[in-house]
Amino acid sequence: MKKHSARVAPLSACNSPVLTLTKVEGDERSRESPAPAEAQMQAGVEGGGRVNRCCWKCSVTQLKKIVWGVAMVLGVCSSWSGSTQLAKLTFKKFDAPFTLTWFATNWNFLFFPLYYLGHVFKSAEKQSPKQRYRECCRFFGDNGLTLKVFFTKAAPFGVLWTLTNYLYLHAIKKINTTDVSVLFCCNKAFVFLLSWIVLRDRFMGVRIVAAIFAIAGIVMMTYADGFHSHSVIGIALVVGSASMSALYKVLFKLLLGSAKFGEAALFLSVLAVFNVLFVTCIPVILYFTKVEYWSSFDIVPWGNLCGFSILLLTFNILLNFGIAITYPTLISLGIVLSVPVNAVVDHYTSEIVFNSVRVIAIIIIGLGFLLLLLPEEWDVWVIKLLTRLKVRKKEEIPEGNGDIASGLPNKSRRTRPSMSSFAH
Repeated sequence: MKKHSARVAPLSACNSPVLTLTKVEGDERSRESPAPAEAQMQAGVEGGGRVNRCCWKCSVTQLKKIVWGVAMVLGVCSSWSGSTQLAKLTFKKFDAPFTLTWFATNWNFLFFPLYYLGHVFKSAEKQSPKQRYRECCRFFGDNGLTLKVFFTKAAPFGVLWTLTNYLYLHAIKKINTTDVSVLFCCNKAFVFLLSWIVLRDRFMGVRIVAAIFAIAGIVMMTYADGFHSHSVIGIALVVGSASMSALYKVLFKLLLGSAKFGEAALFLSVLAVFNVLFVTCIPVILYFTKVEYWSSFDIVPWGNLCGFSILLLTFNILLNFGIAITYPTLISLGIVLSVPVNAVVDHYTSEIVFNSVRVIAIIIIGLGFLLLLLPEEWDVWVIKLLTRLKVRKKEEIPEGNGDIASGLPNKSRRTRPSMSSFAH
């Protein structure tokens, strides 16, 4: 801020029109006597203008990030709730959750091609697909993506990915989508617990409270339907899905660390390759054993299957790459907002009963999820805010006392005006 004003002041003084009046007669010269002060004021105004422009640029950047964040929240919410509702609708015609999981996972292959298209349009130094692939392969180690790395670092995550999605879809068959979506929010609490145990992350009391809220919400959600077999199995399936998702995230951080956008895109495409090579046999076995059987391929709702896969792909793209344009917290809010969306849809399309126990369970789990979004330094920020408020209050009290003490002299000054006021 000071540097801007120091640079601007000499320039504004040299360009000041006041300096051109130095050759005028005495009266005009005497009138223009405060020229240096005016030059300094003009320099200050110009310097302040540049500072304001910098502040304006910062505010515009933050505003853009917030606008993108709102768009991202709506995108995450609509894609997640839309995929959940479409899966529920698909199972009325096509009762094959594992086949649907396999079909949707194959679409992950599009991650790296879509990332490369973005790289071509955005990056100044454009690379060929082979060069970009080799650079992203360094994420797996110095030797790149070898057969050993594929089986040790990619295959376990392929299994966890399949289990997470299959258990989630199978739970949709058993219970309503509102319960499924709210119970899946518990994966955030499971991630914290596993990170605390496995990764030795920092202990935070507020996150322990959030984990307790999640567990209490699961118990209350089970009690809401009276411990029927379908509801208990459905809740167990969702909790299992949330646990697999949490294990996936913690193991990724433990074994692979953090990944750049290109590396993450390549990793998700590799999961699709694993799915095609090693998981394809399972839907075939389920078909011939008539566990997941359909009489003809003509009755398969391909539109629903493709729509679900596109929505799930969109959700994963926004979840993994949305942090490039907005705040991660706003993206996470989209998952929570999918719960009321699913609740509204269930209210009009199913026989769900929103009794007091279910509503309290939804609120408790949602509150626990929001507590887990608090940053690690939130307590320090709160303490700083409270200390500032205390300092301001202490400063206001002496000022108030000073005004009261000076009340009588002020009155006396008003009754006996000073002669200096008539000096003009």
